Amino acid sequence: MSLPLEVRRLGVVPYADAVALQRTLVDDRKAGRTGDVLLLLEHPHVITLGVKTDSARSHIVVPPEILAARGVEVHETGRGGDVTYHGPGQLVGYPIIDLKPDRCDVHAYVRDLEELMIRVCADFGVEAYRVAGLSGTWVDTPRGPEKIGAIGVRISRWVTSHGFAFNVNTDLDLFRLIVPCGIADHGVTSLQSLLGRRVPLTDVENSVFEHFARIFARSPSSTAPDIYA
Repeated sequence: MSLPLEVRRLGVVPYADAVALQRTLVDDRKAGRTGDVLLLLEHPHVITLGVKTDSARSHIVVPPEILAARGVEVHETGRGGDVTYHGPGQLVGYPIIDLKPDRCDVHAYVRDLEELMIRVCADFGVEAYRVAGLSGTWVDTPRGPEKIGAIGVRISRWVTSHGFAFNVNTDLDLFRLIVPCGIADHGVTSLQSLLGRRVPLTDVENSVFEHFARIFARSPSSTAPDIYA
């Protein structure tokens, strides 16, 4: 039996606002005041640091004045993972779902998010896969394996927050400001780079919430893209 899932398409949301919204939704989900929610959005330019903040901060490879000149904020987060970049053209998904009673397995949840992005890639004719020992979703390029989708999650009393970032039309040059996810020997790519054309973000959103519903056995309903408060 599928559980209901509210999909909120929010457009561009400042990172701090998205974190505040997630906190509210997590509290509401724990208290049973709301059901499962999937937030789909973009962020303005921002670098986010995982729970190992000192290690993550060391993977920012430019001084603060360069970040400021390029309009890139830096935020610490409560999620797992290292350092990553979010910005326009990247689809970010924040699932606020209760994994109880039968999905209480952190590693399985991360694998499910990887599977989600693998299936989304397939919808656009791109073959993606996992790399043993590294989270996220990967594709082959002339430069070798590169990451197209990153994952960093937080789980509190089996209610999830934070989630995944999928590069659609992302400006990949911004990843040069960091060592993405702390992995120095692999690059980052996007659907646009792989296909040689811009991809409508709405098409990717549709693919994401359809596959999310199948993987997590949810029945989705979608809300308008202009309300996030």
